[in-house]
Amino acid sequence: MKKFLILTLSVSIFISCHEDKVDKRFEVSSNQVGLINKETSIKQLDSIFSNDSIVKGQKGSQFLNTSNEISIYTKSGDKLLIMEAKESNNPDSKIESIQIIDSRYKTATGLSSDSYFKDIKDNYPVSKIESTLSSAVVFVDSINAYFTIDKMELPMIYRGNTNQKIEANNIPDSAKIKHFWVSW
Repeated sequence: MKKFLILTLSVSIFISCHEDKVDKRFEVSSNQVGLINKETSIKQLDSIFSNDSIVKGQKGSQFLNTSNEISIYTKSGDKLLIMEAKESNNPDSKIESIQIIDSRYKTATGLSSDSYFKDIKDNYPVSKIESTLSSAVVFVDSINAYFTIDKMELPMIYRGNTNQKIEANNIPDSAKIKHFWVSW
């Protein structure tokens, strides 16, 4: 009986420790998104995403800027991330910002692209909120992130109005995150 209790306790501890472990491939923090950090260069992406597809922005016409955008897809075609490099056509250029598309990418508190404003405000200090024509942009400096929330989720007074100041208490808890970025 004593051996059974010790075995049960050991298994329980092992399982609970295993469940708390965050998958580093999808962890989001102030200095990383998955296996990418602010020191990651474009040339390192091939090894980081060796099991995925990388699509680099195509050069435009002579009148358009070249694209610094790099999209990462799973082999089955699901978009994971959209990144922007500091410089285009420079393999040593560092990643400057990352839009998180796939909801498996999460912060330690579980914040993901599928989260709601309540998840932001309950877990992180809101640094500032800016208003665009169609979105509220919520900045969370503690994790180097910003989020957009569609103004259709806000009271009517804020829709289509960039002059009306938006405070955190003006955004409903149920407002869905539209976009999630980390920027260095």
